[in-house]
Amino acid sequence: MTTLSSQPLDLDALLAETEDDSAGALVVFSGTIRNHHDNKSVERLSYTAYEPIAKKAIAEIEQEVKDKFGVSRCRIIHRIGDLEIGDIAIHCVVRSAHRGEAFEAAKYAIDTTKSRVPIWKEEHYSDGTSVFREGTPLKT
Repeated sequence: MTTLSSQPLDLDALLAETEDDSAGALVVFSGTIRNHHDNKSVERLSYTAYEPIAKKAIAEIEQEVKDKFGVSRCRIIHRIGDLEIGDIAIHCVVRSAHRGEAFEAAKYAIDTTKSRVPIWKEEHYSDGTSVFREGTPLKT
């Protein structure tokens, strides 16, 4: 399965891909497009990415999460393109023998994705303006 998609994300496919009979814990994080930010009404978002590096970075983060937390599965998929309010921008699935490491691993996976993957978010507001949101600087 891909790590970036211009199509709506399929959680059922991601769950099937990561199925693991040894895992007693399943943590799913889904980032949903909301209708506000900084007291402004958001109409939609546009995500762009430098795809070769973004795909490589996500794959590295997935492996890093498995190594660091001892979880059996970690999959991250991020949407690119124009998204409407209520659309899913990102799914992260972590499976592990126990819940503690699954929760920690999922939080780390999302936070690390936001800080290391070259994906940019432009917010489009109801007043006709738009802004690229400042993210965490990329670490080199």
